[in-house]
Amino acid sequence: MTWSWKVGQPSGIDLRIHATFLLFLGWVWVTYWIAGKSISAMLAGAAFAAALFVCVALHELSHTVAARLLSVRVRDITLLPIGGVPLLERIPEDPRRELWVALAGPAANVAIAAVLYGWLILSREPFVERLFLANLSLALFNLIPAFPMDGARAMRALLASRVAYASATRLAASAGQGLALALGFIGLFTNPLLVFIGLFLWIGASQEASAAQMRSALSSTPVRAAMLTEFDELWGGDTLADAVRLALHGSQHDFPVVEHGRVKGILTRNDLLVALAEHGQDYPLSAVMRREFMVADSDEMLDLVFRRLRLCTCHTMPVLHDGRLVGLMTMENLGEYLLVEAATTRDHREPFGAIAGDINFTRTQI
Repeated sequence: MTWSWKVGQPSGIDLRIHATFLLFLGWVWVTYWIAGKSISAMLAGAAFAAALFVCVALHELSHTVAARLLSVRVRDITLLPIGGVPLLERIPEDPRRELWVALAGPAANVAIAAVLYGWLILSREPFVERLFLANLSLALFNLIPAFPMDGARAMRALLASRVAYASATRLAASAGQGLALALGFIGLFTNPLLVFIGLFLWIGASQEASAAQMRSALSSTPVRAAMLTEFDELWGGDTLADAVRLALHGSQHDFPVVEHGRVKGILTRNDLLVALAEHGQDYPLSAVMRREFMVADSDEMLDLVFRRLRLCTCHTMPVLHDGRLVGLMTMENLGEYLLVEAATTRDHREPFGAIAGDINFTRTQI
């Protein structure tokens, strides 16, 4: 996610904070300053903002713990003003498992609130009371049945036990969009913040419905239907000058490096440019190419390959058949394939095309 920065790595998971969350913490601090107009009020606001940050982080880490217990890899977590976005390698296919992952976050806030309540009975401190109420609010707010909130994912899990996953997502997304419209309408006459929340929920519901439709389409399409079959390749004994020649005479960015009929590495455009600046064109590309890379089989389904491609740092995946290089798979080519599919599928053109367009420019999460 753009405009986010890594602030830690608990349990091997990148914890990132989005710029909007920093603005929210700043708003909390300013609110305390305006109310008290003193250094003590400013420090109290900073302490509350820091404590709230920890509570939100624990909420998201609870999702990741539940996901890991279900053998689902979590790549990173990005904290936003109204919650966080964990990037899961895949959505649990069993609706019951997705339900557990969805409810783990609110359950963490309820547990924190229970501990704070016990503390509040003994201390009667206003700070503890505010933090107690904040955790209850986080738990209740995240149970709202609208994407990207946990309540919508729990609703989808319950619906998916009776209908197809894509249909369950559409039903949950429609419910969320209806709620978003209601919040936006009420906000026009009461609190403008509700308009912002309604817009956020509407966008979240639309993106989730599009992503679910894309997953459904990719799960029934083999890699050979979307892979690049016309591409250039380099040999292990080539130099950077040979790579430059191919790069200048075509639009290909990354090149597979082949030795004795087998793919031995990937030369990316960024690695090529860095090596040219440091060593010149006569440098052997075997010393620059990436020897650790992911591959796909031409008979695999696109949804499985897409998950691996998102995690691949080189953005290009060789496609093999019986050990032979038969194609390349890139995010750009996958986006083009989805755009073509969207153009030939009238009923799904708008959401399908929108998510396909996003793939051309970003590594969309699924």
